[in-house]
Amino acid sequence: MSKHLLIVESPAKAKTINKYLGKDFQVLASYGHVRDLVPKEGAVDPDNGFAMRYDLIDKNEKHVDAIAKAAKAADDIFLATDPDREGEAISWHIAEILKERGLLKDKPVHRVVFTEITPRAIKEAMAQPRQIAGDLVDAQQARRALDYLVGFNLSPVLWRKVQRGLSAGRVQSPALRMIVEREEEIEAFIAREYWSIEAECAHPRQAFTAKLTKLDGQKFEQFTVTDGDTAEAARLRIQQAAQGSLHVTDVASKERKRRPSPPFTTSTLQQEASRKLGFTTRKTMQVAQKLYEGVAVGDEGTVGLISYMRTDSVSLSAEALSDIRDVIARDFGTQALPDKPNFYQTKAKNAQEAHEAVRPTSALRTPSQMSRYLTDDERKLYDLIWKRAVACQMVPATLNTVSVDLAAGNAHSFRASGTTVIDPGFLAVYEEGKDTKSADDEDEGRKLPAMKPGDRVPLDRIHADQHFTQPPPRFTEAALVKALEEYGIGRPSTYASIIQTLLFRKYTEMEGRAFKPTDVGRAVSKFLSGHFTQYVDYDFTAKLEDELDAVSRGEEEWVPLMEKFWGPFKELIEEKKESVDRSEATGARDLGTDPKSGKPVSVRLGRYGPYAQIGDKDTDEKLEFASLRPGQSMHTISIEEALELFKLPRKLGLDGEDEVSVGIGRFGPFAKRGSVYASLKKEDDPYTIDLARAVFLINEKEEIARNRIIKEFDSSDIQVLNGRFGPYISDGKLNGKIPKDREPASLTLAEVQQLLEETGKPARRGFGAKKGAAKKAPAKKAAATKKAAATKKEAAPKKAAAKKATKKTAAKKAPAKKAVKKALPAAPEPAKSLLTPTRIEPGKKRVAKKSDAPF
Repeated sequence: MSKHLLIVESPAKAKTINKYLGKDFQVLASYGHVRDLVPKEGAVDPDNGFAMRYDLIDKNEKHVDAIAKAAKAADDIFLATDPDREGEAISWHIAEILKERGLLKDKPVHRVVFTEITPRAIKEAMAQPRQIAGDLVDAQQARRALDYLVGFNLSPVLWRKVQRGLSAGRVQSPALRMIVEREEEIEAFIAREYWSIEAECAHPRQAFTAKLTKLDGQKFEQFTVTDGDTAEAARLRIQQAAQGSLHVTDVASKERKRRPSPPFTTSTLQQEASRKLGFTTRKTMQVAQKLYEGVAVGDEGTVGLISYMRTDSVSLSAEALSDIRDVIARDFGTQALPDKPNFYQTKAKNAQEAHEAVRPTSALRTPSQMSRYLTDDERKLYDLIWKRAVACQMVPATLNTVSVDLAAGNAHSFRASGTTVIDPGFLAVYEEGKDTKSADDEDEGRKLPAMKPGDRVPLDRIHADQHFTQPPPRFTEAALVKALEEYGIGRPSTYASIIQTLLFRKYTEMEGRAFKPTDVGRAVSKFLSGHFTQYVDYDFTAKLEDELDAVSRGEEEWVPLMEKFWGPFKELIEEKKESVDRSEATGARDLGTDPKSGKPVSVRLGRYGPYAQIGDKDTDEKLEFASLRPGQSMHTISIEEALELFKLPRKLGLDGEDEVSVGIGRFGPFAKRGSVYASLKKEDDPYTIDLARAVFLINEKEEIARNRIIKEFDSSDIQVLNGRFGPYISDGKLNGKIPKDREPASLTLAEVQQLLEETGKPARRGFGAKKGAAKKAPAKKAAATKKAAATKKEAAPKKAAAKKATKKTAAKKAPAKKAVKKALPAAPEPAKSLLTPTRIEPGKKRVAKKSDAPF
């Protein structure tokens, strides 16, 4: 029996560490966080010192039970969760759960931190145990409480004023504001024309290009020439003055040093992996986690290849520096090694969280040696981390820049520049990626022929080129992470989740590798910026992050911080619930007048997204609605584009006696024949599809439906069906498996009833289930504090009863789904507001049916 219990977060890490510690240790994984705030109002109580009610996370209950069982038999317990605020909080939660279960009596609990998963690092950490850092736990709880209070109080306001189902986050909202403001800059941008003038020089030794720097005795700047006629006139004047050659007036040579970038922090790793590898922030962290937890490396067994990847620090340990310097001397020569190690200043204010930079655990494990043990993504990221860490300890690169001024007569002059590498230094290993190229980048690697003042350089030709200024670029993931870090919004471990939330909520979408805000995202940002200005303010958000860091350092108490935030925030929430009109929060635009009806045309945001409207609800008895097409935005759509939307539904003609038409419904474009609907494929355009194609799609759907049923039973809802993954049994509520050795068509009613009882699971929507099908509610365990536990115990009977009632009600709401017999049944008609156009008859309310309403 193991004497010691050690708890980490991931099973992969547990497996690796277990090999290092031996048989006296049992290593178990918590699988991340073990409990969280109860997902309902009142989980944080501002009137009771911001007391927090926790519940076990359902999927981790079994892991907590395993930890508790092992803790009961162990002599002592080591908490070795990740070395950051979240990891500290997980350790605290585990200790609290074990304490509540009475398993820590006279049993030592130690907190240890592994910044890398290697035998040496683990041995050192185990020799230096400490207590759980209460300040770090307080900071994490304060952040969690703030996020909860913002989400649970601000999101319902968004539901009422913008659109149901929306959410607002304390950190995601300023990030969204950045993306939206950039989009507005792009839309407001007015391009300016300008012209450049260059000389193509035919030097005998090497041709080169020179840019005009002086025209008619004046400095030539970007907007000196702004039209073609002026540019051509200038070109002719210069050409006439040059008379076939340019005169060298000055040659300047300057040697400079370029120093290597520091080793990676979480943020810079995410940025560089995005630029160079095309990785998302989420992918970068997933791959880095694997490299940190351990990879099987030949005879060494499983070993962690990089240090902990969530860090603000750019410092390296003495052991790491020695290791890296040995590799530089061995592989690149002593001339590439500085006399003393290079040290970098970290920007992190939080000394408690400033671990080492992200680096290889041993620089001796070169990328080429490790490549056979790694997946392609792991190899790419390890190569990036290894090269950056090694390069940061090499000598600077020595560059030589030569600039040559060449005159055309007395009034005009050009300049040519080139930069050559004299000593590559660290550039022999690594060069940092860049979002945009500068003039220096264009000159780098360009070598000019030897010239001296007084030389005449033959002139091939002079040409003028038209240009237009470009709008600022949309944010890529790398650029957004960099901006968030510069503003001090969020922390390294949160960037990936911020981005994922914005995409998951459909507040933004990716266009290429850049973020483009959706109409819903813009409406949310507009509402928050207009009515909760302070809480999406960049400086306010950054200051709050600094205060949370101060809590983690023990310099500030977390409850007073919460009180300072909560009072004004709650007052503003209550005020905005009553004072804000929904119509001013959603970005509605008037586009003009419909030439046919003379009615106003506008675009608005509704329940199912943006839509166009013909008519005024206050003056017109009949209104028409049409959903915007994918790729269209209510902020940029023109009246001509909006009017095109009202051409649907289109009547394509007759198939037999049935009329065939196409339209757009809630779930996308469709073709309709009689009462049968069929979705259009991605390549089909509802505005151009012809009758033959529409009929083909409808027939195809009917054929699939006819072939779906293998067997039916009289007086029973159970059917044997063909599914995407093979035959199965379903009664509309439950889906059951069929044994591999049974012929589906030979099953009897008794057999399918038994199989459904033994293997049945709730049917997913689209596979025989209807919305509201029964779903088992997992049981909850004890709460985090004694008070919460007592409250939960008192409420248990009522809660259990509620679960039972919920299950019963849900089951009742999911009637058996009737399958197709000989003919395909009528599909439910898509929402008319999105089917376009919908007419509301005189004398009726504006919205005739709930399903018709666009909002």
